Amino acid sequence: MNRPSYMCLLHMISDHPVFHNNSPYPQAEVFVQLAVALDRFGHEGNGACLDRSMLLWGVSHGTMVNYTNRVMTALEFAMGHEIAWPDRQERAVNSAHFARLGFPGCIGLVNGTLVKLSQRPRDDGETYFDRKSNYSMNVQVICDQNKRVIYFFAGMPGSCHDLTCLRRSSLWERLGSAQLFDNGQYLLGDSGYIPLDRLVCSYKRTADEMDKVDFNTCVAHARVGNEHCIGILKARWHSLKEIRTQLRNPAENAYVIRWMRCCIILHNFLIWRRDE
Repeated sequence: MNRPSYMCLLHMISDHPVFHNNSPYPQAEVFVQLAVALDRFGHEGNGACLDRSMLLWGVSHGTMVNYTNRVMTALEFAMGHEIAWPDRQERAVNSAHFARLGFPGCIGLVNGTLVKLSQRPRDDGETYFDRKSNYSMNVQVICDQNKRVIYFFAGMPGSCHDLTCLRRSSLWERLGSAQLFDNGQYLLGDSGYIPLDRLVCSYKRTADEMDKVDFNTCVAHARVGNEHCIGILKARWHSLKEIRTQLRNPAENAYVIRWMRCCIILHNFLIWRRDE
């Protein structure tokens, strides 16, 4: 994140009441709290260790957690709109873009990704053991052609199939909604999903049918934007490569989802700022 983007972000969240109290012990300046939170969002593994951050920032573990929680609250309040489904005009623009790739009517790309957990969750931990032999959480990500995330759903164990996770999301029941799609509009996914009126996906078996092979090639070419989106998201916010937690109860599960949401908010913010 460059300095102008940081200052813009600071301006957007600094007036939130969470940073202001009547205590005789004043909080640290908002720019310090924001810097600590961004540092934690941006590190994985040993780099995300609170001991490292404590030495770097000269504050206690509990204080760093408080700083991060305040920033997360302010981000969700002031910038939650950064993760938003496209309106009718935006959907038309998206559709026109994907029409040039052979998919007129496509308004977004859907894909699943795994966010690794540093420890086995306490309850039903075996269900979080994924195909890569890690404990993880499945995250469904829908993005547009600009790599802006327009919807995400997280919370399901890493062993769950992408289709199963999408079916559990709030979006599934609204796939036929006229508020989300105009006539002929749909999402584009891979063979891990099933074809629906609002979901076009690649074929599962194509070895002997060249027309299906060609179609799958076109789908893969169009969908590479989602893979790039997820790659950029995790490259900017390394904590999404491995979140240091055990998931001992529903509250911790919800906290991890909030953490992901804040990283995605920041990702979209930087897309808007064209900050590379």
